[in-house]
Amino acid sequence: MSQESNPYRSPDDESMGSNSESMSSLDESSLFHSSSYGWVIVVLAAFAMLGTLPGRTHGLGMITERLLADESLHLDRQNFGYINLWATLIGAVFCIPAGWMLDRCGLRVTSSLTVGLLGLVVIAMTFSVGMVQFAILICLTRGLGQSALSVVSISMTGKWFRMGLPLATGVYSLLVSLGFMAAFIWGRTQRDLDWRTQWLTLGGVLLCGLAPVFALFVRSAPEGKLDPSAADNSIDQNDFALYEALTTPAFWAFGIATSLYGLVSSGVSLFNESLLVERGFPKTAFYDLGTMTTLVGLASNLLTGFLATQVRINALAAVAMSLLATALLGLPFVSTYPQLVTYAVAMGCAGGMVTVLFFTIWAQLFGRAQLGKIQGIAQMMTVVASAVGPVVLAEVKVRTGSYLPAIVGLGVLAAATAAAIAVIPNPCRASEEISNLEIEPVAGS
Repeated sequence: MSQESNPYRSPDDESMGSNSESMSSLDESSLFHSSSYGWVIVVLAAFAMLGTLPGRTHGLGMITERLLADESLHLDRQNFGYINLWATLIGAVFCIPAGWMLDRCGLRVTSSLTVGLLGLVVIAMTFSVGMVQFAILICLTRGLGQSALSVVSISMTGKWFRMGLPLATGVYSLLVSLGFMAAFIWGRTQRDLDWRTQWLTLGGVLLCGLAPVFALFVRSAPEGKLDPSAADNSIDQNDFALYEALTTPAFWAFGIATSLYGLVSSGVSLFNESLLVERGFPKTAFYDLGTMTTLVGLASNLLTGFLATQVRINALAAVAMSLLATALLGLPFVSTYPQLVTYAVAMGCAGGMVTVLFFTIWAQLFGRAQLGKIQGIAQMMTVVASAVGPVVLAEVKVRTGSYLPAIVGLGVLAAATAAAIAVIPNPCRASEEISNLEIEPVAGS
């Protein structure tokens, strides 16, 4: 595919210079615009997702109890839940400009700028005093981390790979799971430290570590541009504009399913320590559960990446939501450690499946031309849902004295979603002969 006819040529590609005959330009092209460099992008994308930790519920869950015990912040469990709600809702708006920047400015500029700003905000958070300052900084970490940087991360693989997308996504998901597992282990070693010391370390890593790495090594060069066997016309015809994607039932079906998982995951993760104590487990079970679910998720990531090339994506999503429903509806009966392990396996499998599907679905269904914008809207939906999760659990806990009524209700919703998503048709244009129930495997996967 020539550069003139390539609809995916990014600003990063143009920044290499117009004189393609020069030796320096050829050398840079051979380094950054080779198919194998896509795997470097996969690794960098995984680091980008790991960098969202201080802006995610999983990260805040590590320090929630210490935040509540910090007298200078004037927090209690209920108002902390509301701070998270509004911070996450406001932060969700960051998904839209992040998606626009990806499609307009390219991966390198967007990723390095977002990571650098997030690092500055995390560092500033360690100097916060009072609820108002803390709430503003939580809002910015949510917006830059959970929203904007997540959009960047999930778009990096989708913009580089077309034919090998399921495999690349499986590897990416595996690396993300390994990274978060390491983060949980690190968090456990830091649990007795002041939360400000722990967060200052994270901010320094983002600002002085990841941001320069992304500025130096991230490039935008879709796989389709590099592979002469990829037909230009098929890429053009299969790409959806944002408004077209939003009119398909499939976008909303998968969006609602992944958003429901985000709601459950955020609520359970933020108050997991308290939830497990309620079930009679020690506080250390929070870290054990995080490690177990991540380990199970590793296998689920790879298996789902493979199955995505062989099985209807509707069926995979239905299985994932069924596992989530099983775990939630079974939690009220968990009272022993073996039962906790069973719960962790079900949650880990569901989480691993939903993760791979969320990273794969949008590029597979709607193409890459406006992938940043499409994934920006999808990510915003999950962020909004994740804002509701902690509030639901906190309110139910305050009103009933237990988290279980909320857990059971969410389990019922997950079961209903699993039943509905299995029959939702996949997107097709009026002129295309595409099955409503099946997505053909990506060629060459």
